[in-house]
Amino acid sequence: MLPILQREVVETRGWTTEEELADYFAIGQCTPGIIAVNTATFVGQKRQGVAGGIVATLGVVFPSLVIISMLAGLITNFSHLPWVENAFAGIQVCVCVLIFNATVKLLKKSVVDGCTAGIFLLVLAGSVVLNLSPVWFVLASALAGILLKNLEVRRV
Repeated sequence: MLPILQREVVETRGWTTEEELADYFAIGQCTPGIIAVNTATFVGQKRQGVAGGIVATLGVVFPSLVIISMLAGLITNFSHLPWVENAFAGIQVCVCVLIFNATVKLLKKSVVDGCTAGIFLLVLAGSVVLNLSPVWFVLASALAGILLKNLEVRRV
């Protein structure tokens, strides 16, 4: 869903910028629920207020809910077949690539200078080494961004 959201709301429709979408992804990861649903809610609210947030949320959730409900019975009946297991293995790889591509696009727009590159590298290292909630990384990054940008402004 994340790559689709990025393509649709930024590239195709122009409803938000890459920077805003990165912010929505970060906040969406910190709030309960699925990141894509939370992000859609933020975009809908930005465009049309509370009603837009509700409609955007339903627009993301409802089709998936219907499709998953229909497929759930079929998959359980055929999940033991080797070709179904292999298909899911291939789908998992594809999903990883799609998420990676969306991440690279966001990375290019987000890491714009030495300060943001430093924050990126620290969060990347921390997320690999530490078993912390993403909330802590987002909060620490926000604090680091505030402090570093304020120090940068004072130097100038």
